[in-house]
Amino acid sequence: MATTFSSRAQSPGIDSAYAWIRLAISVVLATIGGVGMWAVVVVLPAVQAEFGVDRAAASMPYTATMVGFAAGNVLVGRAIDRVGYWIPALVSATALGAGFLLASLTSSILGFTLVQGLLIGVGTSAIFGPLIADISHWFNRRRGVAVTVAASGNYLAGAVWPFVMPTIMRAEGWRFTYAAIGVVCLLTMVPLVLMLRRGAPHEAMAGTAGGRPVRPISLSPSALQLLLVVAGFGCCMAMSMPQVHIVAYCMDLGYGMAHGADMLSIMLAAGVASRIGSGFLADRIGAVRTLLIGSVLQCLSLLFYIPFDGLASLYVVSLVFGLSQGGIVPCYAIIIRDYMPAREAGQRVGIVMMATIFGMAVGGWMSGWIYDLTGSYAAAFLNGIAWNLVNLAAILLLMWKARRSAMAMA
Repeated sequence: MATTFSSRAQSPGIDSAYAWIRLAISVVLATIGGVGMWAVVVVLPAVQAEFGVDRAAASMPYTATMVGFAAGNVLVGRAIDRVGYWIPALVSATALGAGFLLASLTSSILGFTLVQGLLIGVGTSAIFGPLIADISHWFNRRRGVAVTVAASGNYLAGAVWPFVMPTIMRAEGWRFTYAAIGVVCLLTMVPLVLMLRRGAPHEAMAGTAGGRPVRPISLSPSALQLLLVVAGFGCCMAMSMPQVHIVAYCMDLGYGMAHGADMLSIMLAAGVASRIGSGFLADRIGAVRTLLIGSVLQCLSLLFYIPFDGLASLYVVSLVFGLSQGGIVPCYAIIIRDYMPAREAGQRVGIVMMATIFGMAVGGWMSGWIYDLTGSYAAAFLNGIAWNLVNLAAILLLMWKARRSAMAMA
């Protein structure tokens, strides 16, 4: 612990030039490591065909990945609060690369599912909640922008990897593609993590983040944490329907895997723009209001998927969906840093990210189950809209509590 605090005392300060360099490295790291979330979505049809399972069973590897990813966000988040970012991240990067190599050798859907959850899911976790919590310590004036830019690496991964993977899969198959991804992760992520060995600035961990005190809210830390967990689970139950099943949905409509992968890439590329824009907006009007705007727009865009199922219209709706929802999840991290102690950021951000990931995992499985039950994705979209309304209710309660506290302090 003494070593950790010594390195923090010697680190460049908040909003320094090094902070921006660290942010750039973090984005590259997240873009590469984010493949752990999206690769299984692209290979879902091929895995289903090879192992001869139904759509719900084929969705289980994705669900296992999200469960491992969720648990890793909490475990790695707690670790970075205690020892800093780079050591837990190094272990995670190694697990991720090894996971892709092992997954390429599996002989059953069960083995594939276990590797996805225990190695790929947990290994990917270091580039999301823990990375966001780490970068939040390095910024004060532009914290919203920094957090959303760091979180954009995950969406950049979703825009790049689903675009690249189908070409390799057509030539060499999904197993070769997975093995190649594992090698790329090991050769690139380990050096990038080693470039992030500096500890967070001492003043950020002292409690006031460069002079910015924790904002008041008429909720206990536990109640605020619970409210954010409910909001995060609800928004990602809704978000999972297009993100997890768009490739399979396009194949069912007769448009083919390539069009579905292109739509996923467009959706997530638009999400990058949405995330960065939400960061600027959060720095101006606050993260809670920004969160409300994103949630309302996501609900509306989900509704558009039901009547518009032509090829051209699906491209447009996927673009609109990406522009609507990209900034939602990073806002939870900004709210935590605004209303809770900095020393607890890794664990608390990890818990909320775990809730969002469980929402993606359960929502991804439930959409497949509803499809198997009804033979259509229409009911799955309606299920997503219902969960989005749960998210909106939690956000409105949070906004009311924050406004009430602000008025009391005035």
